[in-house]
Amino acid sequence: MSKKPVLETDLYPPVKALLEEQGYEVKGEVGAADVVACRGKEDPVIVELKTGFSLSLFHQGVARQTITDAVYLAVPRGSGAAAWKAIKNNMALCRRLGLGLMTVRTGDGLVEIHLDPAPYKPRKSKAKKGRLLREFAKRVGDPTQGGSTRSGLMTAYRQDALRCLNFLHTNGPTKASEVARAAAVQTARRIMYDDHYGWFERADKGVYGLSPKGTEAVEAFADALHGLTDQATDKTSE
Repeated sequence: MSKKPVLETDLYPPVKALLEEQGYEVKGEVGAADVVACRGKEDPVIVELKTGFSLSLFHQGVARQTITDAVYLAVPRGSGAAAWKAIKNNMALCRRLGLGLMTVRTGDGLVEIHLDPAPYKPRKSKAKKGRLLREFAKRVGDPTQGGSTRSGLMTAYRQDALRCLNFLHTNGPTKASEVARAAAVQTARRIMYDDHYGWFERADKGVYGLSPKGTEAVEAFADALHGLTDQATDKTSE
């Protein structure tokens, strides 16, 4: 036997009952709003009902904020980890939009208010800002077009690794301290030791050369290496 689909009208009675318990007079489909609740001289409360999260639901909620700040979105309460994850993710979006969020358990009519409407005040992260600005300052030129996928992103770390790669390709196995000095990469020893890209191999104690994958990378990153060389030359001539 197939399960009966939930309708928006199924959400209305439990939401209305909850608001009436709090002293509101509640009416459905007033103007463009699904649910309007009034109490004394307070601003009205508006609830938009939907059978699931959608972009149009958030659009409706934002549109109702031109009438009142007390706007809630209401959706059926699902079960399981996926349903709870959806609630948490959309609750974060509601918080940023200044919307409230409630869910309705259609089996027994339980309404749970997860979030009340409130102005959003984002907390800034000094650590994240610092990492962003350090990466910006260290990255040479503008090697990656905005909107590109994260795979193969030309970070400042990758640029430093390419400088080490280029030096070893030209000079052969070399002491890490010499690579750091000649390639102007202070962290050369750590980069070659960690070998995140599989480009390097230890030829002797403190001495590194290119792995077969590193040799292939010289050709694969020829344009990037050329750009780094040109920019280094420009800096030297300044």
